Amino acid sequence: MSFTLVWAAEAQATFEMLQAAAQQAQINRAKSGKKKSSKQEGLFKQVAKAVKFLAAYPAHPSLNTHEYDSIAYPFAGEGKVFEAYAQNKTPGAYRIFWCYGPKQGQIYIIAITPHP
Repeated sequence: MSFTLVWAAEAQATFEMLQAAAQQAQINRAKSGKKKSSKQEGLFKQVAKAVKFLAAYPAHPSLNTHEYDSIAYPFAGEGKVFEAYAQNKTPGAYRIFWCYGPKQGQIYIIAITPHP
């Protein structure tokens, strides 16, 4: 079952910032004639892939999805917040915090942040 993604403003802004940084890095790389992708390009590629997996199958093994207790459920009623890995075994690895809802068949992306 695939899910529809609903973005919190903070998560959307972070995703767009990562995307813009990757696009700028790609432009700069093309101007300089380098072939190897930059860190910004790699980071965005990993985050975008994790978001894609999240929408398709939240329990995908590469996401290492697990419950996260430090963030409150953003909607009325009871619910759980989850953490999914966009990166692993990297200093400051990026994580995606999300929950189901607000409607059935939706995933609400709360935040995309580097791991402290």
